[in-house]
Amino acid sequence: MKALQNAYIYDTVRTPRGKGKHSGALYQVKPIDLLVTTLRAIAQRNNLSTDLVSDAIIGCVSPVGDQGYNIAKTALLYAGWSDHICGMQLNRFCTSGLEAVNLAAMKIATGYESLVLAGGVESMSRVPLRSDGGPLINDPEVINKVQYLPQGVAADLIASLEGFSRQQLDEYALQSHQRAHLAWRDNRFQASIIPVKDKNGIVILDRDEHIRPNTNVEQLSELRPAFQLAGELGYESMVLQKYPELAALQHYHTAGNSSGMVDGAALMLLGNEAVGTSNDWQARARIRSYAIAADEPTIMLTGTIPAAQKALANAGMRKADIDLWECNEAFAAAAIKFQQAMNIEAEKFNVNGGAIAMGHPLGATGTILLGKLLDELERQDLQTGLVTLCAGGGMGVATIIERV
Repeated sequence: MKALQNAYIYDTVRTPRGKGKHSGALYQVKPIDLLVTTLRAIAQRNNLSTDLVSDAIIGCVSPVGDQGYNIAKTALLYAGWSDHICGMQLNRFCTSGLEAVNLAAMKIATGYESLVLAGGVESMSRVPLRSDGGPLINDPEVINKVQYLPQGVAADLIASLEGFSRQQLDEYALQSHQRAHLAWRDNRFQASIIPVKDKNGIVILDRDEHIRPNTNVEQLSELRPAFQLAGELGYESMVLQKYPELAALQHYHTAGNSSGMVDGAALMLLGNEAVGTSNDWQARARIRSYAIAADEPTIMLTGTIPAAQKALANAGMRKADIDLWECNEAFAAAAIKFQQAMNIEAEKFNVNGGAIAMGHPLGATGTILLGKLLDELERQDLQTGLVTLCAGGGMGVATIIERV
């Protein structure tokens, strides 16, 4: 049995996020090319001999069409990397990009691998959400038995149970846009951003396309509820049956206070201490702890709370030991609920905005958030951070990193 080792983060890169529509800047770019963009960048930045890498774990939530047939291994081959590297596509819904990092860290910690890539990709303009189908979204018998909701209806359920107002959700959304705009203005993302170029080397996109810096609460308040129709089609009666304390389900989530559908890819280079020393790489952080957890599947979006609590317990840490927090802004109510449950100060929570402003490329978001957190810890000269995301079925994943 090999002795446990520390897993270190040596580098992290991501593409900008393009609007997940036919009119989005990255619609013309195949998801394999988004992923190859990050592969080539991380190799060049680190003077990496690719045959040192043993595995690549890539999150992808809709692994069909342009993203099907194990896009991880396909991208490695297409990028011209060593034939000896294995590749695996991973789907734990919206947490996939973070779970990829955690699995890579576990491989390194056990001592059986020394250098592993982790990341994710999602082209939501070319492979729309739910393209892969499945009984949880298409089979009424399964849906009714497990009492599974569309995630937007689950977000409305959280808001109704917690008494969040529409204005409260919209104000949170506005804060996300304002913080993201400020972060871009101050070049806080530049260390990790890799522009996407066409085959002629012309830049297609070099910044997150989804941010609306000029929005305001009045504009947000005029948007129609996005999930009311789904509620009226039968999901509301399911909610009220399971949560009889509710007199009615309030539909407060809109396109403005929910995460945007976007295209993007991200990649992280993780290894043990020996591989860093032999390549003269400076480790940026170590993976201190990770955890998975699951909560009640109807409310669905609260798995972040037990996951974060478990990650803290696994590390022997308390909430006060965490300098910065990142919780994916799948919906405003989910982020607010997590922040309140963990009693996190506003100046430590999603400080550079989140998915409401910049979008949520499902399979890549977890890796993006972890890289974003690391960049900000370095900028503020802080030590520890926790990232968490919710996922379908009530799941949550969390990771704690500590700067070296």
